[in-house]
Amino acid sequence: MKKLLSALFSLFVLAAISVAVYFNQQFTMTQVNKVKGMYYVYKGDKAYKLREMQKAIRFYNKGLKLYPEHYGAWYNLGNIYVAYEDYISANYAYSQAFNYNPRLMVARMNYGIIASEKLGDFDAALDQYNKIIKTKRFLLEIPYIYNNKVSYKENKAIAYYNIGVTYRLKSLYANGDWEVQRKYLAKAIDAYKKSIKINPNNYDAQFNLGLAYHVAGNYDAAGKCYCKAINVAPTKYEAHYNLAVLLRKLGHYKEAYEEIDKATTLITALNENSSTQQYVAIVMNDITRNAYNNKEYRRHLQTILDEEKRKTKQHMAKSDKDIKTKETKEDKKNGTITSKGINFVNGKVVATEELDQAILDDFGTCSAMKYFDANYE
Repeated sequence: MKKLLSALFSLFVLAAISVAVYFNQQFTMTQVNKVKGMYYVYKGDKAYKLREMQKAIRFYNKGLKLYPEHYGAWYNLGNIYVAYEDYISANYAYSQAFNYNPRLMVARMNYGIIASEKLGDFDAALDQYNKIIKTKRFLLEIPYIYNNKVSYKENKAIAYYNIGVTYRLKSLYANGDWEVQRKYLAKAIDAYKKSIKINPNNYDAQFNLGLAYHVAGNYDAAGKCYCKAINVAPTKYEAHYNLAVLLRKLGHYKEAYEEIDKATTLITALNENSSTQQYVAIVMNDITRNAYNNKEYRRHLQTILDEEKRKTKQHMAKSDKDIKTKETKEDKKNGTITSKGINFVNGKVVATEELDQAILDDFGTCSAMKYFDANYE
């Protein structure tokens, strides 16, 4: 009897499922397609991780045809199209990603960057950046476990920075209308300032704020921003170079030469392309020529040379004394001598942490700041 009842119950459940499927065919088909779509997306993810891009595109498209709401697949598909420089397809994929998940800020950010810098659709880019800024998020901080406050602030800082870049690009397309250019530059400056307020140590924001001021003709503000950018990232040549050009224009040839010399050193060290090196060399030669035509600077240069000669003699004498008193048997055997943070190996200077720090401090020092402090707001 129990077996009969169990069989009847099973038949009843089967019949109920069959009836439900019959009267909800659309829902059932949607769920089946969702499962199939997830399977193809899974295969696409595997191919994406292995960098098999063509295979990943094929699987993602199959999966999204069956399950279009999968915003992660749309986002990855956008990244692949960017790698192939198919920017129109990439932005379509990113737009689908944030349409299905409006809080996917990274998709909005990527969309904006491509729209602005690759497709010239500045208004579409600004629309997405502003949506990132205006999106309200629930902020949660659990010490040592979870904190989304940092990412939220970083997203806003990056969005403001990108707004500044977009308005600066818009100013370049103003067809010679200086009033329109000034309006866009003012908006770019305002956006850069907001980005820096959130993240003061952003080199790109500091440098581009200086560039916007430079183009707008506010040289005091431009100079100070370039100096701040140099303090943040001493080994990036762009701020040194732009500051040198600005100082040349203002007639401060000594400091201009210092900055263009640093820029040249950094460009050479970074193996930048030869055309960049040649262009910087031309600017350096021009600054040098102007500097040597300046009598005051020539006197100043001679004073520096005389002082350096005096210091070199003192240093050599002290080094000889240190070497005699601090050599060890092991040092003699290896040909290594250490003196005040500088290593001499077989008569050659070898880099140390102290020497590296001294060089970094020198590159991060902006002696021209004194020219801009007095008049800067």
